[in-house]
Amino acid sequence: MKSDFYTAISQIAAERGIPKEAIIDVMEKALITAYKRTLGHNPPPMEVTVRLDPQTGMARVYAEKQVVDDVLDSRFEIDITDALRMKPGVQLGETIMVESTPNDFGRIAAQTAKQVVLQGIKEVEREYIYGEYLDREGELITATVQRTAKGNVILEMGKAEAILPPKEQVPNDRYYHGQRLKVYLMEIRREDRGLRLIASRAHKQLIMRLFEMEVPEIYNGTVEIKSIAREPGLRTKVAVAARQEGIDPVGSCVGMRGIRIQNIVNELNGEKIDVVQWSSDPKEFIANALSPAQVVEVHLNRDDHTSADVAVVVVPDRQLSLAIGKEGQNVRLAAKLTGWRIDIKSATTLLEEERAATEARGYAEAEQLQTEAELANARVETRKVRADGTVVYQNHHYGPLSSDLTGAPVQLRATSQKLYIYAQEKLVASYILVESGLAGSGEH
Repeated sequence: MKSDFYTAISQIAAERGIPKEAIIDVMEKALITAYKRTLGHNPPPMEVTVRLDPQTGMARVYAEKQVVDDVLDSRFEIDITDALRMKPGVQLGETIMVESTPNDFGRIAAQTAKQVVLQGIKEVEREYIYGEYLDREGELITATVQRTAKGNVILEMGKAEAILPPKEQVPNDRYYHGQRLKVYLMEIRREDRGLRLIASRAHKQLIMRLFEMEVPEIYNGTVEIKSIAREPGLRTKVAVAARQEGIDPVGSCVGMRGIRIQNIVNELNGEKIDVVQWSSDPKEFIANALSPAQVVEVHLNRDDHTSADVAVVVVPDRQLSLAIGKEGQNVRLAAKLTGWRIDIKSATTLLEEERAATEARGYAEAEQLQTEAELANARVETRKVRADGTVVYQNHHYGPLSSDLTGAPVQLRATSQKLYIYAQEKLVASYILVESGLAGSGEH
């Protein structure tokens, strides 16, 4: 091995931006492989180390050999006399490390280690390049579109590459070679070939990082993003709250003449963004979330048994379509943002429903009062339930009743139109009185 080879190692390290020590480590492992190949097929298990001289660049091989009194194979054995000069007190049968550099090792190493060294350097380079991103998961990265492959968009980030899978792409985006865009570094995945960077343009955390970049108040923590609801490429709602008095959180995010929010919209290729005021009061928060629609009132219906919290929101008639949004998008995003199921009603619809409900209650109450009055004056008789499950009243059969009432006495109470049957003071059936025939189509 010549000293200029060691100079070449330093040059490779400088060009590729990886530590020289890492390349030397790869070189030494490759040369160990090269030396073991000189020992023939299936050599006995033995320890081998290679050291590259930092001054001359020469490679020296040290191999483990067994101490014997009669050497049969100098590749694996050493005479006891020579061993004692190297390590006083060594015993027969023990092993020691002996320099075993072959005379033509430089040529052998150059031939056999070339591919291993090249591959090893590539792996080291990849590990160091991608290792820079290990602690950057969840960050906003500026990348350049390199190419597309099987639906994936390959992004260039300095010396590293990232993949933008189809499900992390925005449907409205158009990707072309050389395009610069900001992506969310979603995942760093370790695979057989090394680390793989997975980026996203559809993740809602991309919105969070863009706001942190454009809005100093969010970056320094005086304004907080409470929740985000997004339909990538179409619309996003962001709920914000101030953590210091005197700060307008929505105004901070929008910026002077809307410049801050416009920068984010431009980065997202025109995706609409609604910034709304967060509130600890669910009614107020839900009303804000339905922006830009105006809200008249919000009714909360909590169900502790099913966790189906429903908010009934009343809006002016002319605001109904705006509150719902195109294909229900506005109310759908508001529901995601607030965590409530939202039922939108116009003011007119609500009034009609309340009027109908009032009329229904009045009719039911009147009917109940009429029935109670008739029952108070009803004709009462006692009959036994026949074997066929019916009872006879004024020569007509009514039933069938439940089988467990067969043979039991029941009380009949007849009004002008209906027959009520009681067992042990409990109503078990009611039938419409008929003039003739078997009555079996009554109410049970």
